[in-house]
Amino acid sequence: MLPATTPPIKSYVIARGDTNENRASSVALRVLRVHCGEEMTTTPKSADIVILGAGVMGASIAFHLAKRKAGNIVVIDKDHVGRGGSGRSSALVRMHYSYPPEVQLALISLHMFENWQEVVGEPGDFRKTGFVRIVHPTETERLKLNVAMQQKLGVNVSLIKRDDLRKLEPDWNVDEVELAAYEPDSGYGDGAGVANDFLNCARDLGVLYLPRTHAAAFKVHAGRVHGVITGQGAIAAPIVVAATGPWTRPLFQAVGYDLPIETEFHQVAILKNAPGMKGGGCACIDSVTATYFRSDAHDKFLLGDFYGQRPVDPDNFPQRVSDEVLEDLIERAHRRIPKLESAEVMRGVTGVYDMTPDSRPLLGAIPGIEGLHVCAGFSGMGFKISPAIGLVMSELLLDGKGKSVDVSAFRPGRFAEGLPIKAEYEYKDD
Repeated sequence: MLPATTPPIKSYVIARGDTNENRASSVALRVLRVHCGEEMTTTPKSADIVILGAGVMGASIAFHLAKRKAGNIVVIDKDHVGRGGSGRSSALVRMHYSYPPEVQLALISLHMFENWQEVVGEPGDFRKTGFVRIVHPTETERLKLNVAMQQKLGVNVSLIKRDDLRKLEPDWNVDEVELAAYEPDSGYGDGAGVANDFLNCARDLGVLYLPRTHAAAFKVHAGRVHGVITGQGAIAAPIVVAATGPWTRPLFQAVGYDLPIETEFHQVAILKNAPGMKGGGCACIDSVTATYFRSDAHDKFLLGDFYGQRPVDPDNFPQRVSDEVLEDLIERAHRRIPKLESAEVMRGVTGVYDMTPDSRPLLGAIPGIEGLHVCAGFSGMGFKISPAIGLVMSELLLDGKGKSVDVSAFRPGRFAEGLPIKAEYEYKDD
């Protein structure tokens, strides 16, 4: 869900909290590989498809389009791959949604994460810790109904009672929890690693990557897109896809289409496990404390908040978590995990979400501008579905519709139509 700092390559490895030196070195080499040869790249005059943004979404789209030999594909980013929201992601992997298409997207993505070597040719960084969803006691019936829906869609999930949850996570105080949802196959991954792996593979398949290339504007004329204007010159293209996260809205406003995306500031704490605290436990979304948390390797603990402040400038936001926020966040989580009271704060993490009114993404063609597409507004929940998003976006572009999952409800014009997404058994904090 949440963001983290986006450091240079050397600190990126350290920040992962990984004690396995061989694995850390492997990750660093994968990141380094994307940077090799960037200085030699020149901006082309034209392409078949231009993708703005080299985070998990843009890289996944490029990968899936390249797998289908979709022509000359160019990916541009104003910084480097995975340096935006992807490199700041808390990277939870879980199937628990109240809206069926999101469950389907998460399940397809889980299968890719589990078979990462076969998908992209790299070992991957997915860690299967298990995941628990705790809801308000008044929403237990909705939890039951959502778990039943998820089971029908093929998710390995079950309802777990208080005593069994205590056995699973002995450090947790679950006195008020009657039932929770438990997914043994879920866990967490690494946003920057996934973006790098997708882009590396896409480049092997012929995709051109242009880092440090700012997209200044879309080229639009007579109701269709004709390319993109960058700081290094214009690129003509009949199809342009913006996977630009919190930077999305101004780009579209400039061509007369206002996407309802608001920026929201979020803060996360990375703690060192307290003495006697279990390491490597389940990830959790906890509505009672309005926090989410997961292990970070076996000796650290990541803790995030449900809510943040709006608006925030995605190019100029605090890089340090405030002491007041840290204190409040740990105090709330301490009610669930009492041992956190003596946990040491190692560092804070900040980042920006791209929020929509229904907290669900905007996917597909922009009404009235042929060839222009958006993939943004993930509202802090994009990483876990990014492999499947690339797949369905490639289907929208090449087949005219999502074949793997029907994503028509996520169309960017739904708010203008008065059709925001509302799940049948939605939680108050969905």
